[in-house]
Amino acid sequence: MQSNPNRREFLQGLGAAAAGFYLAPTRLLASAAPTAPVAIARCTAYGPEVVTTLAGMFDQLGGLEKLVNGKTVAVKLNVTGSSHQRLRGMAQGRTYWVHPQVVSATVHLLGKAGARRIRLLESPTVSKARTLEEFLLGAQWQPSDFTRAASGVELENTNLPGPTHKYTRLWVPGGGLLFKAYDVNRSYEDCDVFISLAKLKEHSASGITCAMKNSFGIPPTTIYGEGAGRDEPSQEPGGPRDVVLHEGERQPSRSALPELDPHSPRDPGYRVPRVTVDLAAARPIHLAVIDGIETVAGGEGPWVKNMRPVRPGLLLAGTNCVTIDSVATALMGFDPMADRGTAPFETCDSTLRLAEQVGLGTRDLRRIEVLGLPIKKATLDFRRV
Repeated sequence: MQSNPNRREFLQGLGAAAAGFYLAPTRLLASAAPTAPVAIARCTAYGPEVVTTLAGMFDQLGGLEKLVNGKTVAVKLNVTGSSHQRLRGMAQGRTYWVHPQVVSATVHLLGKAGARRIRLLESPTVSKARTLEEFLLGAQWQPSDFTRAASGVELENTNLPGPTHKYTRLWVPGGGLLFKAYDVNRSYEDCDVFISLAKLKEHSASGITCAMKNSFGIPPTTIYGEGAGRDEPSQEPGGPRDVVLHEGERQPSRSALPELDPHSPRDPGYRVPRVTVDLAAARPIHLAVIDGIETVAGGEGPWVKNMRPVRPGLLLAGTNCVTIDSVATALMGFDPMADRGTAPFETCDSTLRLAEQVGLGTRDLRRIEVLGLPIKKATLDFRRV
């Protein structure tokens, strides 16, 4: 891909975010939070047009090669819940998972841009699968589509420690909102570039689930799951994270750090946004892609009542996780400046506000440059469709 020299450098958003977060006080004023452009494009079907659309968006942002050439790239998938659970019989990729075509297209473009190693990562919650391939095959995906899309492609179930048999500790800059650090699979640390492949959705405990909330799946269920070991990580995947991270009914395995304040609210609407922001700070997202071609309105998965399929026909890309999630919020018909008590944050704190306060990025649309399709021409009111 040829980058446009008249465009901002592809890494501008990352550099600004890093400078703002690590050099400034922990709690920045909203007006000082860094910003970066967000690209929006119309894409109405999961076909060859996904590759060409994403390529054009990456070019708008300044070029993918600058970010990934010669690098190890970790790609966090958004494949939450069970590999067998479907909404109205529709494939997960058409509803609440990132679509496999978006995964394949991204992998292909990463390889074309010179990525040396591409690692697809996920920590499935409702699965005893020991490999990510096994989990995806249960959803009738073909992992070989990804390994053929570029050279040097690997898949890893990050519920388990991997070849080293040891987890690594990701510290949260500034001390964290709920935890000081999280123990995770080493793949999230041993990479040069971290990418979030997310879905455009609402969420019952965090209002929205896009680029940042995708990172909620980083903590392994062997340590933070319902069946996690008490003293040490369990040897098998430990089930949903609800008991530890959502409700706080128990602490993670004692091998990991406990939460900062055991007397803080046990409310998921308090905890989930804070864990999300902690993880976005501890494992910075260098590039986010949000699949809004087909998705769902009303929640994050078919276990939520009144879920319904919707077809926004959109793809988003950006280098700052807060700016892209703020634009995504607006595209779903919500105000990213809203706070608890106002849609989509009726029963939870705003992840966007918390992320802005710790200096990850701005949620103020007036400070975010939108490339490609204007927001007003792409908005679909998720509460009315």
